[in-house]
Amino acid sequence: MGVWSTLTALLLITHSVCSQTSVRWCAISPNELEKCNAMAAAFSSASIRPTLRCVLANSATECMQKLKENEVDAFSTSAKDVYDFGKEIQFKIAAAESSSDNVGTSYYAVAVVKKTNSYININNLKGKKTCHTGIGRTAGWNMPIGYLIDGGKMSVMACNVTQGVAEFFNASCIPGAIGQAPSLCQLCAGDGSGEHKCEASNKEKYYSYNGAFRCLVEDAGEVAFVKHTTVGENTDGKGDIWAQGLKSADFELLCSDGTRSPVSDYTRCNLARVPSRGIVVRFDMDRSAIYNMLKEGQQKSSFPIFSSIEFDGENLLFSDKSTSFIHAEHEDYIAWMGREYYNILKAMDCNDVPETLTWCVLSFGEQQKCGDMALAFKKKGLAPNIQCLYGTSVEDCMEKIKNKEADAVTLDGGYIFTAGKTYGLVPAAGESYTGDSDGSIYYAVAVIKRSNRDIQRYSDLRGRTSCHTGYGRTAGWNIPVGVLVEKGLIRVQKCQAAQAAGEFFRASCVPGANQPGFPSNLCTQCIGDAKGQNKCVKGQDLFDGYNGAFRCLVQEAGEVAFVKHSTVFQNTNGNGTDPWALNLNSKDFQLLCPQESRAEVSQYKQCNLARVPSHAVMVRPDTNPHIIFGLLDKAQQFFGISTNTDFKMFDSSQYEGSDLIFKDSTVSIIGVGEKKTYEDWLGQSYMDALLAIECDTSSAVVSSASVLLVISLAVLFSLLVA
Repeated sequence: MGVWSTLTALLLITHSVCSQTSVRWCAISPNELEKCNAMAAAFSSASIRPTLRCVLANSATECMQKLKENEVDAFSTSAKDVYDFGKEIQFKIAAAESSSDNVGTSYYAVAVVKKTNSYININNLKGKKTCHTGIGRTAGWNMPIGYLIDGGKMSVMACNVTQGVAEFFNASCIPGAIGQAPSLCQLCAGDGSGEHKCEASNKEKYYSYNGAFRCLVEDAGEVAFVKHTTVGENTDGKGDIWAQGLKSADFELLCSDGTRSPVSDYTRCNLARVPSRGIVVRFDMDRSAIYNMLKEGQQKSSFPIFSSIEFDGENLLFSDKSTSFIHAEHEDYIAWMGREYYNILKAMDCNDVPETLTWCVLSFGEQQKCGDMALAFKKKGLAPNIQCLYGTSVEDCMEKIKNKEADAVTLDGGYIFTAGKTYGLVPAAGESYTGDSDGSIYYAVAVIKRSNRDIQRYSDLRGRTSCHTGYGRTAGWNIPVGVLVEKGLIRVQKCQAAQAAGEFFRASCVPGANQPGFPSNLCTQCIGDAKGQNKCVKGQDLFDGYNGAFRCLVQEAGEVAFVKHSTVFQNTNGNGTDPWALNLNSKDFQLLCPQESRAEVSQYKQCNLARVPSHAVMVRPDTNPHIIFGLLDKAQQFFGISTNTDFKMFDSSQYEGSDLIFKDSTVSIIGVGEKKTYEDWLGQSYMDALLAIECDTSSAVVSSASVLLVISLAVLFSLLVA
């Protein structure tokens, strides 16, 4: 039976390939049809196979419909059309058009600033004055605005993008935005006589690529959103009269990592790579056959594939600026265009705003606060409206969201893992406890004395003495033990992490490890309370907790202390008030990095054991996260920490319980940016640490769910005592 199945499959494949004797190409105008028929004749004369037949349609959208209904086989269209069509039908990308770069790029969208404006970077554009090529245009509108929305830097409530832009920038010139918010046209100049201001035409001197750059040059705006060739076309002796004397070296690009670069560095420093046109083919076709037909046609026939002059038009069938075809590395359209470009288009593709957003609550206190939140939001005209639904447990809320009975719930790290892995949920917004865009609760770090040159890497910790915040705690135990397991330095047998750690370290202080069956050396370095009693007792030993573990290091009971990133600063440079912390200097300590190196204690974001993530609002993957963040970001302007209103988003004191809906220590709600999955939100180091100390369920009673629950409780406890 297996042999016959294989033969049948081979016959079907052979039939499919062999039967592809002709390709029906879709043309969207009479001029294109004329060019297509001429190309088909030229290909036929050169014996190019498969043969080409041309089919007339009225638009690229009609071509897509004909492709869906098996009336055409292929056509070339823009990357934006490819994105739109991908929501409607299945197809493959067979090839791409390319110019001289041979990577299928039409251009790069860039943000240009004057070199003298050194204070501007991509992360502080809020409140700046901006110059755009025109509303709805790619390089000057869709790419920069989509980039800012997708990155969580700009919020848009209820898909009102123009209003979001007006609130984000101080003032702008966005030709074509007449009738929108006044600030969007504020910087435009018109034709110089006061006429045609903000028109999407050459009568507005700040229109299009050169106009947006001129807007920057003449100091109307502080940043110009253009394409990568614009500066070069208007500097170093090139361009119109207004551009004479300009030097390209006087301008720089804003890079996505927060740095700046020369304008020549656009391939690395840009907002988005805008792909060229793609050759779309039916999903059941051999895409190589289409690519080979086009490539051979260009090489063997004399037909001018990338010229439309003879047919009285522009960009007929293919772009006149293209020079060759390149094989598409990926047949999937998202992989072909690039995830970044896709995400930017998706961020701008916002028009289906739900009337209500159902929030799942977990207690009577949360239900009360949620009801007040819904009423407060509605009074300010915030959208969508909030509804509240009671869940009997966190898992019940996850199930309700998965089944579309609810839309959102705020969860901590351990539950985020379960929500993503088991229920398929994704983060839509997060809490920040510092006010910055990272939002982390803290970073777990390994601190050593600068004077100790014997420890340079994690493997050097074997046989050393160590200081821990407490058994089962996140920064002091779960994370470091998980990292040591993940690095292969210790092996946990039958869930006995304490025994494994006791064998790795020569001696330690792990308050709470004074348990039957645990290695005694886990308590050897502890000193007990002020009277020398309660040695290694959690909550009573002087070396307990963050400050205690650091004190253990300071007083040379241990050579490494596993604490959180802020612990050193809280006890040095005059910040420590206890006698043992007086006169300590933060420069006398360093961090041990997973990259087998050491770093300054101020470099904890680059050198840490794990980033302990903040709470996040979790939703279904089909929920538009920008709608969630847009609502909450607008709401915190009215009900955040610096507001004087009856309802406060980050205050639960009026209700039964604490940390209701949002943690009371939240400073702001932040967008998820690049952390679009639960794995991204939790972070690789945190994920690795969690997974490393999961027990083998085949040899232990403890399940992975139980371990995660313990870790979640440990994280919660560490926050409560922090």
